[in-house]
Amino acid sequence: SADFTFYGGLYRGVNLISVPEAHFDLEYYGGPGIMVTPKPCDCGAAFEIISYVKNADENFTVLYSIYDADGKEVGSACRPADDTSVKICVPDAKKWDIDSPYLYTVVARLQRRNETYDEVEVRAGVRSFSCDPDKGFIINGVQTPLRGVSRHQDQLYKGNALSREDHFKDVRIIKELGANTIRLAHYQHSQDFYDACDELGFAVWAEIPFISIMNKDPDAHKNCISQLKELIVQNYNHPSIFFWGISNEILIGGISEKLVENHKELNALAKEMDPTRLTTIAHVSMTPIEGPMHKITDIESYNHYFGWYGGKMEDNGPWLDNFHKIHPDICLGLSEYGCEGIITYHGPNPACKDYSEEYQALYHEHMAKVLDERPWIWSSHVWNMFDFGCAARNEGGVAGRNNKGLVTMDRKIKKDSYYIYKAYWNKEPMVHLCGKRYAQRAGQTTQIRVYSNQPEVTLYLNGSQIDKKSADKVFVFEVALEDGINIIRAEAGDLKDTMTLEKVAKEPDIYVLPEVNERAEGVANWFSTIGDMDLKAPMEFPEGMFSIKDSMGEIANNPEAFEIVSKAFKLAMNMELKPGEGMWDMMKSMTMESIGEMAGSMMPDGFIESVNAKLIKIKK
Repeated sequence: SADFTFYGGLYRGVNLISVPEAHFDLEYYGGPGIMVTPKPCDCGAAFEIISYVKNADENFTVLYSIYDADGKEVGSACRPADDTSVKICVPDAKKWDIDSPYLYTVVARLQRRNETYDEVEVRAGVRSFSCDPDKGFIINGVQTPLRGVSRHQDQLYKGNALSREDHFKDVRIIKELGANTIRLAHYQHSQDFYDACDELGFAVWAEIPFISIMNKDPDAHKNCISQLKELIVQNYNHPSIFFWGISNEILIGGISEKLVENHKELNALAKEMDPTRLTTIAHVSMTPIEGPMHKITDIESYNHYFGWYGGKMEDNGPWLDNFHKIHPDICLGLSEYGCEGIITYHGPNPACKDYSEEYQALYHEHMAKVLDERPWIWSSHVWNMFDFGCAARNEGGVAGRNNKGLVTMDRKIKKDSYYIYKAYWNKEPMVHLCGKRYAQRAGQTTQIRVYSNQPEVTLYLNGSQIDKKSADKVFVFEVALEDGINIIRAEAGDLKDTMTLEKVAKEPDIYVLPEVNERAEGVANWFSTIGDMDLKAPMEFPEGMFSIKDSMGEIANNPEAFEIVSKAFKLAMNMELKPGEGMWDMMKSMTMESIGEMAGSMMPDGFIESVNAKLIKIKK
């Protein structure tokens, strides 16, 4: 179970490969039959190469050639087919970097006298990298904070069945954003996407689908081991891959000695198979700051949704600083953060859980600044680059989809939140007027927000200059619209952006999600049923009675108790809770106590206490 749609069928290309009896081995975990490890050295670069040959006798040799980006051979070697390992020096080798991803091509030919029996080729890049708890990510000796996005592989009406051009288009959209890293969640992605990252320059986090809850069946762990081996063997040669991820939010299902042991085994396997890359993990928000899940992998990250599922957006910076203070020796990243933004919903007072495009933009304004001020955060990944399919979800008036993307699922609309990151991350001068889809506005004045990486922005209303402001990335203007249609223009140097707004007496009803008002009314009605109960008194947990410490799965066995909890869950998280449906498999091991900890200040004072007060009246 996981929080994304599992599409069925064959959705990637299938190839029938014919080889002679003696050939490069393609059956070892589906790998390409060759592993290339370029390492910078005094001479330029040393290419350590090994290929895997099947059914070759003493008459066979392996010829290696290394070609630069212009197709010129810059290195070569010959090895016997039963001992193929070799080191080839390439003088003055150019390095692969995020801003200049230089690629070499390595060709291995299985030769018998004057005949080439088989041939494989891969691309490779020369780079060095490391992570430091205080300096963050370093590539080729240069401190480079990794700032980017996570990505699921589906598109609207295509599911996972994307073409090579679809994958390259996604990478180009991310490159336009100015991002330099992509977390590929939560499974192995297409070779086409890795190829695109090699060519365009990204630091990629690749991971296996060990998600949310550990299956206690030993065969499940064997499957994790097999998938990790496949991930590493099949993708070893991609210079864009820097990190192997071994699990995501795994403590949703609770912790055990076996879970910790399995993680240590997966980490050891990754380091044994590929000592050149770093291992990492994506902790769920409620993972304790102190505990056995830390210091298993080389570097770590947390998935935090302060300002959406719980707490306030302002909680993010202090939490990161506190962790860094407690664990000054751990390289810390932010592997997921985000909130939903649906481009139909708008308003002058955006708030958490209103699903408006404006709240999503405000949230990301804050987060972009938080991360910009903390270069020691080795990486950050917005959740998510694109809206994606999630069959288990039905929220924000949209069924079957997670709408946290900076871009819509069909790739046609870049939300306002996309442009705040472009202002921070893309060096190319830009200016963007926010609120183009908030096209009909009421009130004496309206707020106009402009994103730009330029120092000054001038705003015009119907051809007349309103104001000129200096700011850092976010420019805010208060404007009194004229009756009827208004043309707004923002200028930053030679850059211009325009939009059309209409002043109206009342804004359209479709701008507000009906559930927003219903939820507020529901919370008020909930407290009205409590009466004069003292919600500030310490909570009690009588033996033999239900409480917030019981799991959802246990409570579901009692209809009366489950009615209380499911209603509370809907009010707190705006999500349906039904056994056997949606994300039940992921949620059934959680308790209302743990959900309350996640939600934090987003829950009204006394709410979790009131839930417990109702539950302890019901016998198990």
